[in-house]
Amino acid sequence: MDQPVWWSSGPFWRKTAVWVTGASLVALVFLSIDSLRQISVGSPRVPAYTVINQRIDYVFDEVRRVQQPRIGAQQPLFGQILNAQQAEALVRHGKLTVQAKNCMDCHTLLGNGAYFAPDLTKAWLDPYWETAAVREQQMVEFLLDPTDKLHNALGRRMPNLHLTQDEAKAVTGFLKWMSSIDTNGFPYNFTSIKQES
Repeated sequence: MDQPVWWSSGPFWRKTAVWVTGASLVALVFLSIDSLRQISVGSPRVPAYTVINQRIDYVFDEVRRVQQPRIGAQQPLFGQILNAQQAEALVRHGKLTVQAKNCMDCHTLLGNGAYFAPDLTKAWLDPYWETAAVREQQMVEFLLDPTDKLHNALGRRMPNLHLTQDEAKAVTGFLKWMSSIDTNGFPYNFTSIKQES
C-alpha cells in the first residue's frame, strides 16, 4: 500500500492545528490589549470625563467621510466647571441611572440595546433641543416627565421613569460625555443641533 502524501497525513494536520491555534491566541491577546487601549477613557477616541466642561459638536471629516466629534471651547454643564473627580462621579451616576432604569430596553447606546426608541449616543446634539442655550434645561425637564412634551407625543412614547432632579442632571451629563466619543460616524445619517458660532 502506498504511503499517504505528507500534506494529507493526520500528524501533519494535528501539528498545523496546534500552530494555527497558538498563533491565533497570540493575535487575539495582542488585539484585545490594543482594543482596551483604544476604548479606555482618556484615549483619543474616548475623551476624559472632564470633556463635559467643553463645547461638543460634530464636523464632517472629508478624509474619513464621517461625522466626528469636535471638542471646543469651555462650555460647562449647568454653568459649573467640574474637576476630574466631580465629572467622573456625575457621568458614572448618569450611567448607573441609565442602567437602573433599563433605558436600553428601548434605546440603544453605541449601537447596543433595543431599537424601539432613538439611539442615545448623540442625544446631546439632537435637533429637538432647539438651541444649545436651552438644551440642558430641556433635557432635564424631558427626563423628569416626558409625558407632556411635544417630542413624546409623536409615535412611540417614553414613560415617566420618575427620575430625581439629580438623576436627570447626571443622565444629561452622561449623554453629553457619550456624544464626545468618536464612533466612526455611528449612527449614520444623524443631523446635529445647530451650533452658535
